[in-house]
Amino acid sequence: MAKHIVVFDSGIGGTSVLEHIQASLPSAKFSYLMDNKYLPYGKRSSQFLTQRITSLLTQFIKEIEPVDILVVACNTASTQTLVQLRAQFDFPIVGVVPAIKPAAEKSLSKRIGVLATPATVANEYTATLIDDFARSCEVDLYGSSELVRLAEYKFWFNTLDMQALAQELDKLAINSEIDHLVLGCTHFPIIANELKQLIRYDLQLLDSGEAIANRVSSLIGECNVEDNKKQPVDYYATAALEQTKLQISVIND
Repeated sequence: MAKHIVVFDSGIGGTSVLEHIQASLPSAKFSYLMDNKYLPYGKRSSQFLTQRITSLLTQFIKEIEPVDILVVACNTASTQTLVQLRAQFDFPIVGVVPAIKPAAEKSLSKRIGVLATPATVANEYTATLIDDFARSCEVDLYGSSELVRLAEYKFWFNTLDMQALAQELDKLAINSEIDHLVLGCTHFPIIANELKQLIRYDLQLLDSGEAIANRVSSLIGECNVEDNKKQPVDYYATAALEQTKLQISVIND
């Protein structure tokens, strides 16, 4: 029987992680839940996020059991709620964290940047990652919720407001001396090409998608089914979406 993997994010950003996991485990069954009712998470308080996410996932997983593994494909949610979620469920839970360690290891200039939501940038867990793995580097932190909105729009409508993106990057004022920029939000790989175009092409962008897929594969083992083709993904949302790209079921939360 195919393993059932639940991927969770505030919006569509977690699909950047989902793609990596599907490539590693194409025969697995996937359910994707987005809490777009409260998108973006980066503006929400820690207390709100903890209560909201644990309650939502507890209700959702009861309705779609059995579940073999949960992937919290949202940096903000991971840094806020992993401890509580792991105490709540008896199956493995994998979170995403900014790829600060590999960025520090690969940096030649020893100056790196972390581009994430304001909540992730301000979180103590992010500070701990920097202290543990990037002491040899100068680390610049950049927080933006506007980039989440722009990435969502690009995914759904296949277009991006380059002027709005340029204005947001001007506000962030990303330092020209960094050689690696960590994409600390799963939405941001959706606009990675445009980020390089407007910042500079030789800037190395790092995200956690591949590492998360490797972790899920190591935990879940082989999917013992004969058909190794990608299975359809069941998409769920907490609020209606004006789009025709995906078939999405709206859940009552």
